[in-house]
Amino acid sequence: MNMVVGSDDILMVTLDTLRYDVACELAAAGRIPNLARHLPGGRWEQRHAPGSFTYASHQAMFAGFLPTPVGQGPHPRLFAAEFGGSESTAAGTFVFPEANIVAGLASVGYHTACIGGVGFFNRRGALGSVLPDLFAEAHWSPDLGVTSPTSFEAQTDLAARIVDRLPASQRLFLFVNVSALHQPNWFHADGATAAAGDTRATHAAALEYVDRHIGRLFDVVSSRRRCFAIVCSDHGTTYGEDGYTGHRLGHPAVWTVPYAHFFLEGPR
Repeated sequence: MNMVVGSDDILMVTLDTLRYDVACELAAAGRIPNLARHLPGGRWEQRHAPGSFTYASHQAMFAGFLPTPVGQGPHPRLFAAEFGGSESTAAGTFVFPEANIVAGLASVGYHTACIGGVGFFNRRGALGSVLPDLFAEAHWSPDLGVTSPTSFEAQTDLAARIVDRLPASQRLFLFVNVSALHQPNWFHADGATAAAGDTRATHAAALEYVDRHIGRLFDVVSSRRRCFAIVCSDHGTTYGEDGYTGHRLGHPAVWTVPYAHFFLEGPR
């Protein structure tokens, strides 16, 4: 990361609530081609979430604790705040004295921008302001939130406006919290109804919806120069497994998440 930071733009996308098993099934079946073509080997990496719900997981990720590879570590991290005794800080880790990635990148000249999705980014109260307030600019509106069937299209439109107004020389760290997977997601599946509610199938349909538009987001963020992209889930969710529905609980469907990082090549 020390060769990336200061040279490339950086994109971090959290596909909020996306389950690992659903992500893998759709990639294998060719149902998310725009994501799958960027996944190393065409596959998601299986990782463990740093938290079981949005707020906890993002606080950890912004501190440098991205989802952890499965298996015994230590696993070298991409980013790390200075912390004595850290076994996961390696020679290639971008280390910063600030408390979070956002401030660390800002300190070396990045413009930091947040496109919010779920309620923890809505700035409608003190708690909903903690995460967006880390950024130089942060955006949220109902059009970007969980109740909008076109939330990701609106988020991508906003990303294009952010990139368009930046000077060509200005490096960018763009964070997008994709709300489409989070409940309610029933409206993404043909024939589904609010009365029937969300299901594993509507969760999958929401990921297909995101995939139909994510290629444009990737094009936008790599339109000026090469961009290093991190795409992952912050946690999964349950749909009746072992009697559980939802998340913020200790279940494999919640703790197991898909992860990938890759380069988006810039203009040639």
